[in-house]
Amino acid sequence: MLQPDLTITPAHLATKLQRFWAVSAQKITLLDQAYDPASGSPVFTVQGKYTTRGWTEWTQGFQFGSAILQFDATGETDFLELGRRKTLKLMAPHVSHVGVHDHGFNNVSTYGNLLRLMREGRIPRNDWEASFYEMALKVSGAVQANRWTTINTSTAAGTPAGFIYSFNGPHSLFVDTIRSCRSLIVSHLLGHTFQGEGDKRIDLLGRALGHMQATAQFSVYYGEGRDTYDVWGRTAHESIFNVNDGQYRCPNSQQGYTGFSTWTRGLAWAMCGFAEELEALTILPDEQLTPFGGRGTLEAMLLKAARATCDFYLDNTPTDGIPYWDTGAPNLYKLGDYLGRPANPFNDHEPVDSSAAAIAAQGLLRLGHYLMNGKISSEGIDNETYNRGKTYWQAGLTVLSTLLDEPYLSMNPQHQGLLLHSIYHRPNGWDYVPAGSNIPYGESSMWGDYHLREAALYVQRIIDGGPYYTFFGRGYKDLIILG
Repeated sequence: MLQPDLTITPAHLATKLQRFWAVSAQKITLLDQAYDPASGSPVFTVQGKYTTRGWTEWTQGFQFGSAILQFDATGETDFLELGRRKTLKLMAPHVSHVGVHDHGFNNVSTYGNLLRLMREGRIPRNDWEASFYEMALKVSGAVQANRWTTINTSTAAGTPAGFIYSFNGPHSLFVDTIRSCRSLIVSHLLGHTFQGEGDKRIDLLGRALGHMQATAQFSVYYGEGRDTYDVWGRTAHESIFNVNDGQYRCPNSQQGYTGFSTWTRGLAWAMCGFAEELEALTILPDEQLTPFGGRGTLEAMLLKAARATCDFYLDNTPTDGIPYWDTGAPNLYKLGDYLGRPANPFNDHEPVDSSAAAIAAQGLLRLGHYLMNGKISSEGIDNETYNRGKTYWQAGLTVLSTLLDEPYLSMNPQHQGLLLHSIYHRPNGWDYVPAGSNIPYGESSMWGDYHLREAALYVQRIIDGGPYYTFFGRGYKDLIILG
């Protein structure tokens, strides 16, 4: 299981981060110069070169968002201009894309980051530019919220019973989509009015909270006997519903091994998504939360899911914090005591997924910070809560420290990727397998590269004494809402 380094602090990572941002800059420039956007969005590398994969358009925002994060961390204005220019030129189709559940990825990573920097005073305020970003984010959140399936279930939080359905169709709830809730939250915070047939107003906050509730209820397990494989914190990639009567039917998986094992990147999306939505809850006024069960009920629901998933990650990940791609992968047993030692991306049996680690690191850090700083409104903070938060925090720093070194940080100047040993779709065989190997390794993905930069920026801002980094701007300590 993961062994948090209890001595590490953000300051201990300063030297690694300095090298990281230099490598990151080189990779962003290399990809920008070498990749033709006419080929489609870059998705993952094959022999060190980014290529596309026609499944859904969900990764282009990570490419241009990476340039914006690079500016955020280093102040290098060339990257700001690159991110601005490419967002203006190429991201508009993603704002109105009605066929995906990925608006929180593409649009919050680009338009959202740019607006956040303007709100933080990191870039000059320009009313027309700000209005442009705001309009894109308002519409993106509404388009995402429109992918809605109503389900037949009790909602303890009083939230709308339903979820944002995946690109598979109205029957399909993906655990990944918990992170797209932030597009609805941003649209709500900007004061957008979302309307349906007959000018009926649709509450963006309500749908966001409803999706969080559905994900917490059906995608996350709590050891309460739902099935034979119900253990605290396990996640299902996909939950299937009968759209005729709204009844839940079964767990499933698209990119994991089975519906009854845990695909670790899906687990990581849940860890990160629930933790950052807990942070967002702190800036929402009580009167906005009362219709949906109230702050205490919503907070308890999100916190239970965040803690469960983070606990499962700690218990089912090798000592250095890098997980294998699925906790039920069929050949893991051939590795022996794989949880009792650091992960081995070059083994002969099952690949690791470093992109899951990059996403999970941020979830661990955010939940740890939330608990250590007494953000639980109903109970305050006690020693047990603080100590558990400290465990998550140290675990997050440990994972990040591992990723900032070889063999995970890509030091080859000809390799276009930043984070090595990322896995996309193991069941479909989409990942490149080097000659002589039984498993894929050595390649990168747009989401892995971007989320490693996000986790690095999170810690960099703490080192530099900057504003606490959140998707909604300025930091929840300031209690400042966009708009």
